[in-house]
Amino acid sequence: MRFAPPRAAPPSASGWLLRFALAFGLLNTLLTFENRWPGFGVAYMPRLSFELCMGMVALMAWVAWRGGLSSRAAWVCTAGFVALVLVRYANVTAPAVMGRPVNVYWDGRHAGELLRVAAQAMPGWQVAAAIFALLVGGLVLALVVRGSIGLLAGCLVWTRPRPWLLSGVGACALSFAAYVPDQRDTRWFFSLPVTPTLLKQGQLLAQVWLPGRARAALGPSPRFDGDLSGLVGANGPADVLLVFAESYGAITFDDARQAAALAGPRAELAQAIDASGRFVVSARVTAPTFGGSSWLSHAALLSGVDTADPADHDLLMTSQRPTLVSHFARHGYRTVGWMPGLKQPWPEGAFYGFDRLADDAGIGYRGPDFGYWRIPDQAAMALLQAQELERTAPRQPRFAVFATTSTHAPFHPIAPFVNDWASLTRPDAFAGVATAPATGSLIQPWPQYLEGMRYQHAWMADYLRQRAPRPMVMVIVGDHQPPALVSGRGASWDVPVHVISDDAAWLQRLLGSGFVAGLTPPPTSMGSMPALTAVLLNAFDAPGARETRGIDHVARPADPASSKDRSPSGS
Repeated sequence: MRFAPPRAAPPSASGWLLRFALAFGLLNTLLTFENRWPGFGVAYMPRLSFELCMGMVALMAWVAWRGGLSSRAAWVCTAGFVALVLVRYANVTAPAVMGRPVNVYWDGRHAGELLRVAAQAMPGWQVAAAIFALLVGGLVLALVVRGSIGLLAGCLVWTRPRPWLLSGVGACALSFAAYVPDQRDTRWFFSLPVTPTLLKQGQLLAQVWLPGRARAALGPSPRFDGDLSGLVGANGPADVLLVFAESYGAITFDDARQAAALAGPRAELAQAIDASGRFVVSARVTAPTFGGSSWLSHAALLSGVDTADPADHDLLMTSQRPTLVSHFARHGYRTVGWMPGLKQPWPEGAFYGFDRLADDAGIGYRGPDFGYWRIPDQAAMALLQAQELERTAPRQPRFAVFATTSTHAPFHPIAPFVNDWASLTRPDAFAGVATAPATGSLIQPWPQYLEGMRYQHAWMADYLRQRAPRPMVMVIVGDHQPPALVSGRGASWDVPVHVISDDAAWLQRLLGSGFVAGLTPPPTSMGSMPALTAVLLNAFDAPGARETRGIDHVARPADPASSKDRSPSGS
């Protein structure tokens, strides 16, 4: 069977145009819809599909060659098109529901479990009705697509409009190719294509199923074979608190205005460290991301694997690579992921294997919301202290990873600092404080950013002065620079690192690995995040255990004697 009009009676121009517009419009709609947020629904979007334009060229070539479209060819085209529709649905729904792009590996692994849970929560008749609706809906979709493709093929048998169609498609292709990010927007009438998603997910699955390719893409991991003996003192193993400070960038040191604005809060933090009998050393490292995508930095430091390419991060999450989390767990530590900014399901989090992974809902915050990120960092820290870090009774040592949020764009509103830490764990936290929705200035956002940084320095100083357990090692590392609206053009990707401990001799060992004494990091980066992982792994072991674990490539620091902050050697 071929879809072609009778050759003796070519269609009229108006009839041809009506049929073509109907078929093309239906197919285009199926590849350009968007998510109707919140939920799983879809919404019509008046955009043009680039894949459909290219498909028109292929269809014209086929019809010109064969004189029509056979039934078998029509069904093959239908199957391919329906697959694109399903990819489109996943592409626009996953960010709205999961808060991240679609990931075939993780979403596929958990789809069955989600369906099982949903089925258990529904009466049997509703489950049957849902399955029936899906089957009927899929059949109707296939028939509509097949009919539309057949109608298009029938229209294209008429040769007169082909040159015009080919010219139009060529113009669209040139417009698509002429696009230059941030300079020339020639794709404003196009919907985002789904083909890149297909290619990316196909590449990811190929690397997962071929371990040799995955190892080659990710490179080697650091040697997680130490014994953490360097953290064991007279009072037992030290807790380790790793704080990923949101948007804490080297720009706060490199930009004169920002450095001057934060000089007072930094002096207060240094004084608090000194008053608590602790010491601090600092360095700078190069983050794998800039202005966002914090998870790339988290993964790079925790795994010691370069994740500057987001595809490598996705591949890493499918692996069984060792991490600092698994390393500490293997040596008797209780591992805790404290993620107040995590609002959506995060199946990839299983890669790390935390004993406890507490998200926005699991932290236990009962106070008022402060903007989109809701939970102030000081309150999140108070809850972490109360639930995991108190030393009121003998317990396992803790390795806790805390990703802050209060300095995240749009940098406002900022919660007030609270002197009574215990009150932050109760429902009356911030009683009488008026809250506000998230706001920000796109013209001059850096004053609000600096307000957030002052808040961060203030609660960290007070925590170290009053609440921090002993013995404890606190590692503070920026996850990335703030967006360019704050950091300016041409800013580096460097972020500060501070390591705070009450063991001066232990900190002294870091001074030969890119760190200097005090809160001010040196002007040059020690390397990438994985370089910092290697340095920390080496320091966590007792002297002599493995002094050369992967740090011979790290840049040496400037003269630490130039630092005016408190040094571990007492200078």
